[in-house]
Amino acid sequence: MDFSFTEEQKLFRKSVREFCEKKLAPRASEIDEKGEIPHEVLADMATFGLLGITISEEYGGSGADFVTAAIAAEEIARADISMATAVYYLVEAGWGFLMDRYGNKRAKEEILPDVTKGKKFLGIASTEAGGGSDIASISTTMEKNDGKLVVNGAKTFISGVREAAKYGGGYVTIVKTSPELKHKGLSLCYLPVKDIAGITTSIFKQMGREGISTGTININNVGIPSHYLIGEWDNGFYYAMEGFNCARTLVAAACIGAAEKALESGIEYIKERHAFGTSLARFEGIQFQLAEDYIKLESARLLVYKAAWMLDQMYTENRFNHKEINKAVACAKLIAPTVAFDIIKDVLTWHGAYGYTKEAGLERGLRGVASYIIGAEGAQNIMKIIIGREILGKEFAPY
Repeated sequence: MDFSFTEEQKLFRKSVREFCEKKLAPRASEIDEKGEIPHEVLADMATFGLLGITISEEYGGSGADFVTAAIAAEEIARADISMATAVYYLVEAGWGFLMDRYGNKRAKEEILPDVTKGKKFLGIASTEAGGGSDIASISTTMEKNDGKLVVNGAKTFISGVREAAKYGGGYVTIVKTSPELKHKGLSLCYLPVKDIAGITTSIFKQMGREGISTGTININNVGIPSHYLIGEWDNGFYYAMEGFNCARTLVAAACIGAAEKALESGIEYIKERHAFGTSLARFEGIQFQLAEDYIKLESARLLVYKAAWMLDQMYTENRFNHKEINKAVACAKLIAPTVAFDIIKDVLTWHGAYGYTKEAGLERGLRGVASYIIGAEGAQNIMKIIIGREILGKEFAPY
């Protein structure tokens, strides 16, 4: 067993960290306070090759594997622990990969080069008001009509709605095409949102991840080209599950990055801060908490990179099946946000009153990673259901 990264991956991490420390970290507070990632930051990320990193070189991407993409997610979240920039990155990396893999060539030529250049946003639209993780119960429909695909419905709690409407782009969207078949009657399509007749959007005010919007997309009789179908008709459920595995792995990596940065700042602080004539780092109460946090972080990191490695092995060597991938990814997505939240909370406590200020910068991380505990990219209890199902067998699934 080899737990080391390759020399290329080590150099990649070093270069991404240097880039993020120079271009992203100095603007992290601004991103959270103004509620927007500056376009020049996105342009710099595109030039560096971070946007659409998993998209093939044919369409302007790097064609990176998922271990490499996870490294980038970790480093981006280190620089902006609010998770906003990481969310922008990871939804494009996860769902851009899926579109590259299953999309129509004409659609890919139209859309993906602009995604990798930072000119268009690409996200995922699955959640609806009547349910989040219960994808089989969605009500948004798509029908074939006179050579086009016609979509009706609404999606909510969707990341990047403002960005897609502003910069252009759209969403890998889950729709119902054969209602009588339940989960076997779903399809995927690419749904553009900028200046499209029948599309209206609204934005929620969030408690965290302020730099990237979350909102609702209302879809009223919107016709899209037939080549915007992704994969086969009525096979969208399986494509979507594959896409979630890709995105969830990167979510978990980003949470690890934010936690690591917070823990490093906490270690520096307790060494320098003195109370009762000695540094806080000498107190066992803090040392024991630090030791526990370190173990949690290392355990989560191993699960995250195991999941990323297994994805790569599945795609390149056909070594693992989807059931094995489902379990590994769910384990990583289950543990990483909770570990990150706990670590950031502990570090906040070490800082005392200063930790409660925005100047400390830690509360951004607490608010950001909380979104992935609450349910973004799959609620924690859903991850437990997936793990239980893959251990016991699908006949024991509660649905």
